[in-house]
Amino acid sequence: MSRDLLLLLEPGFTDQKYPGDRFICPDGAPIEGLLAGDPDHVSKLDIRRLPFAKPRQVVVDALDADHQSLPVLILGDEQPLPADAQHVQQLGNKHFVTDTRRILDLLAERHGFFKTH
Repeated sequence: MSRDLLLLLEPGFTDQKYPGDRFICPDGAPIEGLLAGDPDHVSKLDIRRLPFAKPRQVVVDALDADHQSLPVLILGDEQPLPADAQHVQQLGNKHFVTDTRRILDLLAERHGFFKTH
């Protein structure tokens, strides 16, 4: 059985278009905040932080080359699909979510993280 896999851009990433600057992902920042604010639940899923540059081989291996946007939560099969599975993207037999708010909700529902208000 596979665990949920959360893929994020590494904080402080660089972009060769902007030499000398370091960045955070505006979509990943709320997720990073949740992970930092509720660390007791981090071990319940697999988390990988990836460099900005493409190709992002981890994402290509997990999904495919056309779905490299981050953040992404790839749902494992340890738990059933969420009740609103029609709002979860599917690629072959893999189910995944790219919407930050839905990722936050699923982290709460599936792994016990704090809920968003």
